[in-house]
Parts: sequence; structure tokens; C-alpha cells
Amino acid sequence: MATARPLYQQLSRNITAYPPEEAREMAFMLLDHYFGLRKADVLGDKPLPPNRTEPDWFRILERLNRQEPIQHVIGTTIFCGLEFEVSPDVLIPRPETEDLVRLIMHDFANRIDDPLEARPVEVLDIGTGSGCLAVTLARFLPSALVTGWDVSEQALTLARRNAENLGAADVVFQIQDILNVPADFDRSFDCIVSNPPYVTRSEAAQMDRNVLEYEPDLALFVDDADPLIFYKAVADFARKHLTPGGACYVEINERFGDDTRRVFADRGFSSVQVYKDIHGKDRSVRAALVNKF
Repeated sequence: MATARPLYQQLSRNITAYPPEEAREMAFMLLDHYFGLRKADVLGDKPLPPNRTEPDWFRILERLNRQEPIQHVIGTTIFCGLEFEVSPDVLIPRPETEDLVRLIMHDFANRIDDPLEARPVEVLDIGTGSGCLAVTLARFLPSALVTGWDVSEQALTLARRNAENLGAADVVFQIQDILNVPADFDRSFDCIVSNPPYVTRSEAAQMDRNVLEYEPDLALFVDDADPLIFYKAVADFARKHLTPGGACYVEINERFGDDTRRVFADRGFSSVQVYKDIHGKDRSVRAALVNKF
């Protein structure tokens, strides 16, 4: 009977475009995705499913060794414990972005559960991409009303599919450019969140091939001449459309933590905080018009 460990070892050896430790993690991901075998199952040399359909390993290894992201090869990634479909039309959700979910949950979970709250918390995700933030917040804050905006119809199609598959079909996805919001827009939100493009063109030379060649340019890059263009637009919008006691949350470029803080402070936000990620780098900002957090 075929068992997991020899296949894992074979896959690890043949993923040659990455360091051995990364190759081993990818092999674990492949066995989990195709056969439902967790790392403990593989290390314990559990038998492979007897009636399995064998993937085209040659083609899979070929794609990985061209440095195509493994998330594109298997078609999914895990974000906050939920499995999201991904494609070259959207950024692959990163673990660092989960920090925004944790911040929002810390601030709004009590309000969601408060019987004195007369209305649901309204959330706007600007630049929703795969829908990872919008869908996760809808799942974790079940009485919230969540809207996701993006400029890409392809991204919105994928986001809607993720919402449907993950039990968040009530999330409303709309095509909207934060740089061109209609002047007569009159809706307000308690929570505005965004992970906008923030990588400058000059930083591209330091980026990995699996990002540059396989993830959407539109969602990654900003011009070096105005690297905070989206944060200015988000702050301007939030200044007008946050409810009293609401807050805005953004993921940021580690190079511009203090600059991003000033974008919000200069627009009248009285409580602006920069948070570091697990690597000690500036990674997110929370801004509120009134200091309630």
C-alpha cells in the first residue's frame, strides 16, 4: 500500500526552485490539498487514499519550478482559517493582512454583541480583491453589513464566489474606484478597511519573481512620485463617511509608517496609531476621528 512519506520526499526533492525548507512546506501543502493529509499524517507515513485520483505531478512541479505561486497551482490559500479561491486576477492574501482583522475584531466584537446597539455595524472594504477581508469580517462579525469595492470586475467575480462558498453571501460587492468616488455619495460606515497598492516601482527590483510575474500589477504598485495616493484618498473619504465613533484601518508599506500616520493626522483624525507586524515592521494604521479605542 502506498504511503505518504515517500511521495512527500519525492516532491520535496523535485521542487528545486526554492530552498529545501520552502520546498518541504510546499510538499506538505500539495499533499494536504490533493489528499487531505495533514503534516502529522505525512510524518506518520499514513497510507494514501486508496481510490485517489493522481494529480499530474510533472505539470505541478514544472509550474512550481517556474516560480508560479503554489496558491495559483492549487487554486486556494488559507486566510484567518478560511480557504479562499485565488487567481492571477487578485493578490494572494498574506498572513500580515490578518492583523487588520484582529484589530477590527478587537474594536468591534463587543459592539456587535451589545444588545443596546440599535443597528448593525457597517463595514466597507476598499480594494477587496479576493474578498478576504470583507468575507472574513462578515463571518467573524455575523451581524455586520459588509460592502467590498474594487476596480476589477474579474476580482469582484472571484470575491463573490468566495463569499458564496464561505457562507457570506450577504456581502455586497461593487465596482468602485476610491480615486473617483461620486461627489454625491452619501452613505456612512462604522469601519472602513483597505489594503491598497503600496509597493513603489523602485522596489520592484527587490521583489521575488513569483510576485512580479504572477500577481496583478494593478493591485501591487504605485508611482514613486506619489506613493501614498491611495491613503490620501481613503483618508479623505473616511473623513466624510465615517460614523461618529467609527475607525479606518489600512495596511501600509513599512517604509512609510510615519508618513501614512501624518496623512490621517493632517486630515483631522485625532487618534492615529501605527502597528508593527510579527517581524517588527510598520504594517498597519488605525485612525479614528474620536479616540474611542
